[in-house]
Amino acid sequence: MTELRAITEENFLDAFRLRLAPGQEDFVSHPIRSLAQAYVYRDQCQPFGIYAEGKMIGYVMVIYDRDIPEYDIWHMMIDESVQGRGYGSDAMDRVIEYIRTKPFGSSDRVALTCNKKNPAARKLYESKGFSATDNEDEDEIELAPTISS
Repeated sequence: MTELRAITEENFLDAFRLRLAPGQEDFVSHPIRSLAQAYVYRDQCQPFGIYAEGKMIGYVMVIYDRDIPEYDIWHMMIDESVQGRGYGSDAMDRVIEYIRTKPFGSSDRVALTCNKKNPAARKLYESKGFSATDNEDEDEIELAPTISS
């Protein structure tokens, strides 16, 4: 249903055109900010466009934190025009498949954060086997499973 394609000079403007639904701006950073972070961490991360039927419908970035070590899923978003169609769930499956290839390091640890006021995202992540850890800050909680080979 979905596929991940690396963000390149050919498609980065499509990522800039993605839109969150009203009220979601507090939950996830726009790809413009995320791609700036990807540039800074370019040796340990991969930003992706999420595609369905040949069109970019979302964005996600995978980054490897060498200090922990773990894979982090950052800034996942689905365009407001196609939310509620299962694309987020399918894209998470693709992200986990990518992480299983261990492109940056050998860690089996995977983590992401979720805004405490975003029950839809938390439900999605929990449906994929993520659960809350003891790590949280003001408005976000960390969720993590262990992904085996």
